[in-house]
Amino acid sequence: MKALNALKSSIISIAIVLIILIIITPLQPPLLDFLLMLNLSLSLVILLITTNITTALQFSIFPALLLITTLFRLSLEIQATRLILSNGGNAGEVIKTFGSFVIPNGNIVIGLIIFLIIVVAQFIVITKGAERVAEVAARFTLDAMPGKQMAIDADLNSGLITEEEAKKRRNDVQRAADFYGSMDGASKFVKGDAILAIVIMIINIAGGIISGVMNGGDMSTIMSTYTIATVGEGLMAQIPALLISTATGIIVTRAASEDNMSVEVSKQLFSQPLVLRTAGIVLILMTLIKGFPKLVLIVLGVLFIVLSFLVDRKQKKKTRPSQQAVQKLNAANSELERLKNPENVYSMLEVETIEMEFGYSLIPLVEESQGGTFVDKVVLFRRQFALETGVVIPSVRMRDNIQLPNNRYVIKIKGEKVAEGTVLVGSLLIMNPLGDDFLIDGIDTIEPAFGLKARWIPKEKREEAEMDGYTVVEPASVMMTHLAEVIRRHAEELIGRREINNMLDVAKKHNQALVDEVIPAKISVGELQKILQNLLHEDIPIRDIVTILETIADYAPKIKDTDVLTEFVRQRLKRTITHKIAPDGELKVLTIDPNLENKITSSVRSTEHGTYLAIDPDTAQKIIDNLSEQVNKFNQAGLTPVVLVSPAVRMYFKRLTEQALPDLCVVSYNEIENDVKVMALGAVAA
Repeated sequence: MKALNALKSSIISIAIVLIILIIITPLQPPLLDFLLMLNLSLSLVILLITTNITTALQFSIFPALLLITTLFRLSLEIQATRLILSNGGNAGEVIKTFGSFVIPNGNIVIGLIIFLIIVVAQFIVITKGAERVAEVAARFTLDAMPGKQMAIDADLNSGLITEEEAKKRRNDVQRAADFYGSMDGASKFVKGDAILAIVIMIINIAGGIISGVMNGGDMSTIMSTYTIATVGEGLMAQIPALLISTATGIIVTRAASEDNMSVEVSKQLFSQPLVLRTAGIVLILMTLIKGFPKLVLIVLGVLFIVLSFLVDRKQKKKTRPSQQAVQKLNAANSELERLKNPENVYSMLEVETIEMEFGYSLIPLVEESQGGTFVDKVVLFRRQFALETGVVIPSVRMRDNIQLPNNRYVIKIKGEKVAEGTVLVGSLLIMNPLGDDFLIDGIDTIEPAFGLKARWIPKEKREEAEMDGYTVVEPASVMMTHLAEVIRRHAEELIGRREINNMLDVAKKHNQALVDEVIPAKISVGELQKILQNLLHEDIPIRDIVTILETIADYAPKIKDTDVLTEFVRQRLKRTITHKIAPDGELKVLTIDPNLENKITSSVRSTEHGTYLAIDPDTAQKIIDNLSEQVNKFNQAGLTPVVLVSPAVRMYFKRLTEQALPDLCVVSYNEIENDVKVMALGAVAA
């Protein structure tokens, strides 16, 4: 087994060494016949592979294989030339047969013309075109890399893909750039081989004539013998080269698709019955032109018309109601019968925590039986969200709603609509990271999650959009990103007493004594829920439930206000907060004027139900206006505004500014690690 594995790992090295030996070692005609047919077979296999792959990266070894096959073909041409010149034009049965087949009745001129046409067609039409396409593809693929990387990062950050999937997609982007860069250079191998074929042809004919004349042969016989051998050798070299050139052109022009080339051609070329019918009618009308072959035109015209009707019938068959749709209709009728009993209506009163409703056109994005991927994306996001925040969100209830527009969806939290959006199935959403206008035609829209300027474009323009550096997003990913953002904004509403008890059950497995000490001896489950909701309200993860419970155990005997307890928990979670707002160890902040801090402190009022801030409206408005001005300066500089205040003021300052600036991050000195470098770039005054 080890010997077999070693042979597999070094088979290419052995093959290259053998090719070099073929160049310098004389071969007998039977062995050359075998190698020529092997070369033809390998070329055919390579061509068939390129027509059956769906993406170019499935055959990423092609550039290196192109070099090896060219070298192999060159070695055979050298051997054939050696035999032609040294063996009286006898280079084996394969070369002789090909030469005789192409040169009818010994007509040397026709044979040479056919050979030259094949070589020139390969050189000018196929090889030159493939070389240009590879060059352009390499440049555009490299230019599109930043946009593709940003799209991958966006999907990863929103939880649509895992870290492993992100790594795989980044690797695919890099491999695509390397592949087209390699193809740009490798295509020149075939170009040089075509030029060499013409040179070898001239050498064989000229050398054969000189050799035959020196041996005293008849000129007519010499010309016939060596020309047949030369044309046969050229064809046996150039037919495989033509197959390889065709494979090169196919693979560099192959766009990513779901099926192989044959299926895609049949789908796209024969998908318009009206076009086929029109072509058939035109062909039949051409029989009126004098001199045209009427029978051929009639046969072709009838063939196209019959094909158009077959395609039309197939498409209509697809649009008929499927058995699955009929089953859904029967199920709906059964549901109506069931709801006639008033007792069954009570089951409909339960409110779902998270719910999504979809218009009719969006059902294929959700239904797994129709190839929808949205459910899988939701599952991946639940895992990612749990790892980030410590909250396991409830299952998302998904249902269709015939009252919605076809392309509309609605997101509900606890039965009430909190967001909605529109996506176009069969299209792609593009966004410009630079904020410039779009150069690709489409339908302008607004990205629903973050309100960014965007545009819907046809799927066929995906490659063009990626090459232009746009961020390209699938419709299902647009909905998932919107749902993820809504869940993050309403995370505090998603954690109820049931979820709290589940978290405590998990904590009990390793910290039974701590849980029993805190719940319900020092606080109730409801009070713990309020503390966790306070943390989630300001986007603080609650994954470290042990530290939260330990802090509550320390302070709950003296403090009963859950808001104040939340402040002490935040201070214990300062490492988590620091890593969230200052991942690189530097923090640019806004501070507040000491006089303002004193004013806020003196305005705090305490009651039996807790504390609140009693500040006059005029002063509050001045504070918010000044703060908004400072925040705008941060935003214009591309910075995320963070307000740093004293621990005694943090909670009240956050409440004061929350209505006007809900996403503003307000932290206290005790919530920042000591090794963080803090830079104050502004101050807020009353």
